[in-house]
Amino acid sequence: MKNTIRLITLFTSAVFILASCEGPAGPTGKDANANCTECHNPAVVEKKAAEFEFSKHSYGEAAFGEVGNTVCDPCHESEGFKYVCKNNVPSTFTLNASTGKYANDYACSSSTAYGEFNCSTCHSNLHTTYTADDFSPLTTTAAVSMTMWKGTKSIDLTTDGSRSNLCVKCHQPRPLTTSTTLSTGDVVDYASLVSSPNTLFYDSSVGNASPNTLLPSYRMHIHYGASGAVFAGKGGIEFTGLAYTNSAHTSVASCQDCHMADMTLSAGGHTFRVRSGEGALASTTAWNFNGCNATGCHSASPIDASSTTFWTTPRTEVKTLLNTLATKINSLGAGTDILHKDATTTNLWAGITTNNYDGYIDIYDPSTNPLGAWKNPGSTGTWTTAQKATNNGLPTFPSLKNVVVGSMINFQLCLREYSLGIHNHGYTKALLQNSIDALTTAGI
Repeated sequence: MKNTIRLITLFTSAVFILASCEGPAGPTGKDANANCTECHNPAVVEKKAAEFEFSKHSYGEAAFGEVGNTVCDPCHESEGFKYVCKNNVPSTFTLNASTGKYANDYACSSSTAYGEFNCSTCHSNLHTTYTADDFSPLTTTAAVSMTMWKGTKSIDLTTDGSRSNLCVKCHQPRPLTTSTTLSTGDVVDYASLVSSPNTLFYDSSVGNASPNTLLPSYRMHIHYGASGAVFAGKGGIEFTGLAYTNSAHTSVASCQDCHMADMTLSAGGHTFRVRSGEGALASTTAWNFNGCNATGCHSASPIDASSTTFWTTPRTEVKTLLNTLATKINSLGAGTDILHKDATTTNLWAGITTNNYDGYIDIYDPSTNPLGAWKNPGSTGTWTTAQKATNNGLPTFPSLKNVVVGSMINFQLCLREYSLGIHNHGYTKALLQNSIDALTTAGI
């Protein structure tokens, strides 16, 4: 019902705009109606609006749930996104000399932390000349400073006029930060996860106390925007082993090539989808290969869901590596998995692994993971007596070495990039295989 109302409203607005264009001349000196109808016609704006209704940018509820959250809203709210782009807000962390704590600088203002995504989120030049030229320039095509790495790494995808940078601005991982209670709240030292793999990152015998700087929890992760980093071949925890090479996609393709290809069913165009439908991946999943098979790409040998070299073989390989890495990480639980599983439709990554992992950690939390298998080592001061009793009856979460935390980050990246390596097979394979080998070397 909500989407129907919004679609009617959008079309009504379009009609109103056309009606309001009556006048002697448009911005270019011709009849204003002629200008408006360049875009506001069934083949352009109306078509794109209909496609957009299938996009998660349109029907995702995060835009409502995150209103007012200035740290989350650069990616969840239209006005917040435009704010950080316009003001070139850095992705650095700044130390407060008075408190000794770090603050994430990548945030929008409190007055712009609102707004569902719409046309002007990406097309910031709309309704200036009232011609098709208004679709460009995009809101941003600048190189993206990676917030996960607090600005020390950046992504710059220059193919196709750098349009992919617009997507990566949001579709990038978030930083994994230390506790502001036990530590400074700074971003985790990712380099140390590689250089000192056997150092204890979290000591379960100490728990909620120093020298632990970060307590494992259900949501100990780098959030969901993994695809941009993996596509660019940037941002993973790069253990030694296989060379970190990129597939041809990184240098010759753009996000739009595949995610905005000609429509097939409910995928393509302004849906930004490559697959139709929701729920777990299955043999019946309908894919849109129009972008893959476009002129200059795989047109000479078109790809479909049964293609081996460029589809089934690499995806099977990456799924096997994900399953193997999950088994390694879970072995720390001595029979109880530490990675969270979810076979329901709420798991966006159901079907990516055999056990339907979702990238979360299976630690009890009365709000987000009430069936958690492991005791939450964090503060329980606000919990009810029953919730505390449930928590205290669970086994103590195991200690974690640096190499395990780094491998968990890589597992999350390669799971949540969603394509089973199609975005960037070489980089994905190296992250997973090298994590497996690093854990083996560490005796895990």
